[in-house]
Amino acid sequence: MKTMHTILRGARRTRSAPLANGPAIEIAAESQVRIEFDELDRREVAMVRREEDVIALAPAMPMRLVEPADAHATAPGESGDVAWGVKAVRADTAKATGAGVVVAVLDTGIARGHQAFAGLDIVRRNFTTEADDDLHGHGTHCAGTIFGRRVGGVRIGVAPGVPRALIGKVLSAGGGSSDRIVEAMLWAAGEGADVISMSLGMDFPGYARRLRESGMPEELAVSRALEGYRANVMLFERLVALLHARPKPTLVVAAAGNESRRELDLNFEIAVSPPATSVGIVSVAALGRRSDGSLGVARFSNTGASISGPGVEIVSAGMHDDLQTMSGTSMAAPHVAGVAALWAQRLREQGNLTLLNLTGRLIGQAVFDGLQPGIDPSDVGAGLAIAPQE
Repeated sequence: MKTMHTILRGARRTRSAPLANGPAIEIAAESQVRIEFDELDRREVAMVRREEDVIALAPAMPMRLVEPADAHATAPGESGDVAWGVKAVRADTAKATGAGVVVAVLDTGIARGHQAFAGLDIVRRNFTTEADDDLHGHGTHCAGTIFGRRVGGVRIGVAPGVPRALIGKVLSAGGGSSDRIVEAMLWAAGEGADVISMSLGMDFPGYARRLRESGMPEELAVSRALEGYRANVMLFERLVALLHARPKPTLVVAAAGNESRRELDLNFEIAVSPPATSVGIVSVAALGRRSDGSLGVARFSNTGASISGPGVEIVSAGMHDDLQTMSGTSMAAPHVAGVAALWAQRLREQGNLTLLNLTGRLIGQAVFDGLQPGIDPSDVGAGLAIAPQE
């Protein structure tokens, strides 16, 4: 049986590329790297994998939204003048606004005519078979948190000075595919993205189910799905290493996932899901406000993330030129992407913007101040992302 595969190729000549949060990896020079998509059976996969210029090879696996744990229309007075997440990351007191920084959002698209994006240079590309516009609201909400302008007097964006946004529609009502995500990431980097934000995850159960429905026995379907899972994690790692090796490197931020169920059992904690789990991607856990004023890990937030951001009852742009409230690591990742944009502006003004410095500021300046006493570091990573204050 043939299935679609993503093939990342490069010339034999390599150079060392440091990963954002891992060891250096040898990868081909940017000008000599290309991506291919091909229908292959297992015999052909083995043959292609042995070719000298193959950096990574993986089957196309279904991808899906990191679905919000809650979503509702924002009630009057629910937001205040500044969304609480913007205050929590201290963006409201930062001098930086994201000016001069290019941010890409790979999601369900965007409601382009929303007042939150007035005056913004939006470049869109559709990697789905659905209409160009956001038909779900998820991508619009995420984009609003990163760089949205004020809506009805409410500040919703962490970096509202971002002048140019790259909107890759990679998910439709039926989900998406890992090969299209890879294609979109390369497109965004090629368009000059400083930061890529992704609030999506791999649908492992869906892939295993698809294999079972094709006639495979249960054990074989699960085994093949695991092979695909591992191959795709490696593919994203190698791809991110490539993005880091470019003359203008790109930082990738992704949601950790919402599969944990701490309300059922405090030990019901699921590890960060792909692609966020891939080395080199900054994975983001979600925090929520507690009755004592501190911030605690959200009940749904997966564990083992790099860093944390506000992710419960987040007010941002809705589909209909309104405000919507959502909860999820999908909402936390855009806060961290916005903070990264603020740090990118600050470092560029200093003539010191490199991937290493950007990652160092983003991760190194995170704080535990204001977090729930005794919070498990494995649940929140380096702590709460904080905007530059100077």
